[in-house]
Amino acid sequence: MAEAESVQCPVCLKDFTPVAINGHLDVCLLGAATEESGPPVKKPRVDKGTAVLNPSDNKPAASSSSSSSSSPVFSLFHNKEKLSTQKERDGLLSTKVSPRGVKRVLNEAGGGGGGGAAAAPGGNMKEVKSAPSLRTLLTSNKPLAEALRPTSLEEYFGQNKVVGQQTLLRSLLDSQEIPSLMLWGPPGCGKTTLAHIIASGSKKKGTARFVTLSATSASTSDVREMIKQAQNELRLFKRKTILFVDEIHRFNKLQQDTFLPHVECGTVTLIGATTENPSFQVNAALLSRCKVLVLEKLSVEAMGSILSRAVAALGITVLGRDPANTKDGNQTDEHEPEIYIEEKALDTMAYLCDGDARVGLNSLQLAVQARMNSVQSNVSAQQRIVVTEEHVKEGLQRSHILYDKAGEEHYNCISALHKSMRGSHENASLYWLGRMLEGGEDPLYVARRLVRFASEDVGLADPSALPQAVSAFQACHFIGMPECEVILAQCVIYLARAPKSVEVYRAYANVKTCLRSHKGPLPPVPLHLRNAPTKLMKQLGYAKGYKYNPAFSEPVEQEYLPAELREINFFTWMPSNH
Repeated sequence: MAEAESVQCPVCLKDFTPVAINGHLDVCLLGAATEESGPPVKKPRVDKGTAVLNPSDNKPAASSSSSSSSSPVFSLFHNKEKLSTQKERDGLLSTKVSPRGVKRVLNEAGGGGGGGAAAAPGGNMKEVKSAPSLRTLLTSNKPLAEALRPTSLEEYFGQNKVVGQQTLLRSLLDSQEIPSLMLWGPPGCGKTTLAHIIASGSKKKGTARFVTLSATSASTSDVREMIKQAQNELRLFKRKTILFVDEIHRFNKLQQDTFLPHVECGTVTLIGATTENPSFQVNAALLSRCKVLVLEKLSVEAMGSILSRAVAALGITVLGRDPANTKDGNQTDEHEPEIYIEEKALDTMAYLCDGDARVGLNSLQLAVQARMNSVQSNVSAQQRIVVTEEHVKEGLQRSHILYDKAGEEHYNCISALHKSMRGSHENASLYWLGRMLEGGEDPLYVARRLVRFASEDVGLADPSALPQAVSAFQACHFIGMPECEVILAQCVIYLARAPKSVEVYRAYANVKTCLRSHKGPLPPVPLHLRNAPTKLMKQLGYAKGYKYNPAFSEPVEQEYLPAELREINFFTWMPSNH
């Protein structure tokens, strides 16, 4: 074959034909003595440097150049066991469920989350002969939210605005034209799940490999190593790399800049997930190369669908519904009691988890597990275990409130409080105050904002508002939370009901504008307004002609502004007229 058609091995730098390169790579990477293709290696050596990159998710694309099905074809940097018996030993389980649209994916494998379940070409999940018992699943180390992670868009609830049937992203995913994405949304809304679903579709067609990094643990060297592997995958196997970076806002500027040229040229397709506003936390240059998708907090209806899918997957009967639609009869072990849950308990859970699917599913797991453990000593195989609304409330204790004292939600809530008081809406003002305090906000921060509001928005319309706000701040400082919450509530109601005036705020803002827009040197203080503590200053004319107002029974006519500003009125002055 002509030399131009040869392929160079990146390890030993020798040339091979395209047909022989895959077999040689197997042997060369595993340190065998010969460079010719040999039998499959039983104990492959795993590169320690790729442990953080989820090597189990990498599967090389099928090549028409492969000449023998008995010789394994390994990716350049990763190895993956393909035997079905190995999958069974690892506990990889995928099961079809009832035709109501609620599919069950119980992924018990060591990595890959919801993106590792296998699917047949037609889209149905592969059946297995046995499934783990309910007790085994609920007491395993893997949270229920991870075990039941959706693997297709049909199982993905609550984000129809982003991935609905008629959306642009849905059409791009169906055609496998995946752009670089930045997924922004609150915890538990489905950012990681959506990334794994996108990767699952690409891996089925062999058009890309999927790699995950967590910005909480990965370093710059990990990023560069991953990019080097992506370049080799693209050069040797013509496969792109989909890189999912969780909590990408935790990467510093240097680490984020590392992605720029490789996202630009298409070496990697970046999917970043963040709970923070990417406008503040992600470099503008990187953000311009990605499409930002805003995922909303899950609605109560979406949470109900997610929980219904979970109880159907677990084989739990919902009291008050048709058992045929809520329970898979093949999942109940004859040696275990039957588990039931009240429909009202599911509804309560959907409300209390505040749109966080992770909190809802893990709370379901906790409630069922607690009930099973409470009757473990005297339970029989025929006994019914019922999870009630009280058990759910006991596990959650209170509503799961989304609030980040250092993030965007902090500024959103204080802005809502300020504007509600400005609009004299006392009920809304109390609500936003409660959202902040119940979410863990510092009460002194709220009190300081109330002091500002007393002058900025109430001002001279009610001069006693400022003493009220200052007193509230001092009282909060004295007694702290939770006792000071009623003090803040009293101050908030007072300020909301008080008449409003921004006269002081606007007048002083005009003064600042006048000073900052003045051209040339600022005018000097008039001589009659200056102080004259020395004889020399009096000789220079300081304080000459000043009229001491209390010495006159009638108002005194004298100028107090520099000559060029004598006609100005800062209460009515417009900056454009200056």
